[in-house]
Amino acid sequence: MLNFRLKPPIFLLLVLFIPTIIFSQQNRKLVYKNPKATVMKAGDFIDVNATSYVASSYTPEQLVKDILINGGTTCATANVTNVTISPNHDVTNENRFWGYFNKGTTNFPFEEGIVLTTGYAKQAGNITKNTDPNFTSNLGARIAYGQSDPDLVAATNPSRPLHDAVALEFDFIPGSNQVKFNYLFASEEYYSTYPCQYSDVFALLIRPVSGGPYVNLAILPNNAGPVRVTNIHTDTQFNGVSTLACGAVNAQYFDAYNTEPIVTNYNGKTIPLTAVADVTPGVPYHFKMVLADAGDQGFDSAVFLEGGSFDIGIKIVDGNGTALPDTLNICDNIPQILTAQVATVPGMTFQWFKDGAIINGATSISYTANQPGVYEVRVSIPGNQCSGSAVIKIIGGITPNAQNATLKLCATPTVNTFNLNDATPLITTTSNAVLRFYVNQADADAQNTNYISDVSNFNGSDGQVLYVVVSNGGFCSKKVTLSLSREDTPVAQLAATQMSICKGESVTLTASGGVTYVWDDATTTVATRTLSPNETTTYIVYAIGAKGCKSLQPARITIEVVPAIVSHLSGGMICTGDQITLDAGQGPNYTYLWNTGDTSQTITVATSGTYSVTIDNGVCTKVFTTQVIQAIIPAITKVDYNENGTMTLTASNPSNGPLEYSVDNGIAWQDSPIFSSIPKNKLISIRVRVKKTSCEGFLEYFTFVMQNVITPNGDNINDKIDFSGLIGLKDFKASIFDRYGREVYKAEKVRPFWDGYFQGKRLLTSSYWYQITFEDPASKQLTVKTGWILLKNVE
Repeated sequence: MLNFRLKPPIFLLLVLFIPTIIFSQQNRKLVYKNPKATVMKAGDFIDVNATSYVASSYTPEQLVKDILINGGTTCATANVTNVTISPNHDVTNENRFWGYFNKGTTNFPFEEGIVLTTGYAKQAGNITKNTDPNFTSNLGARIAYGQSDPDLVAATNPSRPLHDAVALEFDFIPGSNQVKFNYLFASEEYYSTYPCQYSDVFALLIRPVSGGPYVNLAILPNNAGPVRVTNIHTDTQFNGVSTLACGAVNAQYFDAYNTEPIVTNYNGKTIPLTAVADVTPGVPYHFKMVLADAGDQGFDSAVFLEGGSFDIGIKIVDGNGTALPDTLNICDNIPQILTAQVATVPGMTFQWFKDGAIINGATSISYTANQPGVYEVRVSIPGNQCSGSAVIKIIGGITPNAQNATLKLCATPTVNTFNLNDATPLITTTSNAVLRFYVNQADADAQNTNYISDVSNFNGSDGQVLYVVVSNGGFCSKKVTLSLSREDTPVAQLAATQMSICKGESVTLTASGGVTYVWDDATTTVATRTLSPNETTTYIVYAIGAKGCKSLQPARITIEVVPAIVSHLSGGMICTGDQITLDAGQGPNYTYLWNTGDTSQTITVATSGTYSVTIDNGVCTKVFTTQVIQAIIPAITKVDYNENGTMTLTASNPSNGPLEYSVDNGIAWQDSPIFSSIPKNKLISIRVRVKKTSCEGFLEYFTFVMQNVITPNGDNINDKIDFSGLIGLKDFKASIFDRYGREVYKAEKVRPFWDGYFQGKRLLTSSYWYQITFEDPASKQLTVKTGWILLKNVE
């Protein structure tokens, strides 16, 4: 397959003379003015076949091999053969149509090369009317009237007959899969209205030597047609004022009309063009460059072939065989397989270089480069004194780290657009990374200029995905996505079931405005909380939206905690006819409401029952309840007394209320039923009552203690045993017996004591036995006491 490509123009070229014409198709003549003195000096023209250059004396074969192919080097080019020219102008022919050119000190875009003209080659550059009297006629020289070229006609289909057809041909064997060379086309037809009429034309033809049709490589891009005057021109005439009726045609490939300073003798030229052909390495091809005038011979044209640009040598391709450019950008030192694409022959050797230095051991057709640098492969072929080589420059770079990210915007009335700069640390941690944000993925893939310019104020929508190209500022880049999350910032609100509570009570707080909440005093995220603060407390909460946006300001609420309502209300017991005072107690701002209807702090009641009071302090209320119980009179049911003076009382308590006791007939009372220091053989007035009532039980109890010895001697000390304290007790009996069982005393009311006498006689000193029986006044149980008594009488 054959194709081509173009190089951009390098310099604007100028022409020496401004022609005037006689409007005749067959008899057009060039009329030139002498150039101004300011341009008549050395360096104003390119040099063509100038004797000062050795290459001006080269044969066509030498020009092809050493100038066109090797750019002036001395290497032999064994794979170029059969170089011919037509017409066969010898190198000694001063008026030959071909030759060598050198730009000299001009700004011509090519340093040197081969020129082919449809006239005299020497007229293309360094000659004027002052140096050549025949200049006018020679520039429009007639090489061969009516001489056409069938291959050129077939390739370009000209609209007018061709004249002065000239050609340069040769065979070559490519060493790679592509050949190319650079050229530009110039013509005197770029004058007046001629670009619309006279189509001098050039073709670059190639075909295999073994046969086959020619392919024209001198075709403009996008199949825009062959290289000829009528197919490449601007929309104005040479004078820069008049317009061309045919308008502009492929004007992007037309360089300029030549005006002062003058470097060639043609009225206009194209930009430098590049012809490229895909070929098969090792297969012989025939190359034919052919140029002709169209319509008449009066106005000549030329093609300038750049020296050294005809490349039929080695190419460097990648691991898939795809040709690599001269400069290759590689990121992150990714290994790159470099392969010399060349038709191999026996004995061929390879050597790779990096930055001009030999890479030891790199002698294969391929080399894997993993560092930036200039890599060169040199190929030596047996019998060829010149090494073929190809060079590629690898420029390295590091791709910044990058990852997909999400940028959240919590919109407020004053901030409602995204600042994409905030996404940079989310996307990459590479400090010098360059980020470009794109709305469309296609633009991001192309890395064009349609990126977001104002990244600090982007009006994006929730859920929108941006495409971000993260680069090192050069060619290393990575594409990631940035998802936009937008939410209106919530406004926190807080309400309470009541603003003031009593200590110990609860209050329910309800936050609103968000989906979840952040409380300053707890880790919970719920909206509703029931709390029992012990003191006045301010609660603070932020609202959190569905996408995590936090309210700018929190909601606050203060719950006042007043002291708890306290009452020591207590009831009690009352006997019939008693009254009791119920006191609800005092407190700040207390008001009272009793179930009796009273509203005072205290009430006095005389009826048993349940009494309650509701206390209100203005914030809360509390009900206190107590009982007033109808008391029943308690009774002493048992008295335990010992001769040590300890008396222990047992009483009934049908009211089951608190009791208190007295052994001095109600003068002094105590809660304990145990008394000490109670005298012997004394009548004790015992009382028991329900506390704070008049329900009182009474009992007289004689603390009888039997004496063990009596001495009835009249000293009033232990003279007798006195039963008078017991005589009144129910079922009382008392008897004293001698050792023989004879009853020597029996108590009677008239004689409730024993003094040691029996039947009026003093009894003998001796031991006597006693037995006392009576009903205990407390327990109502029959009590029997027995023991012995020592009677000591004075004899």
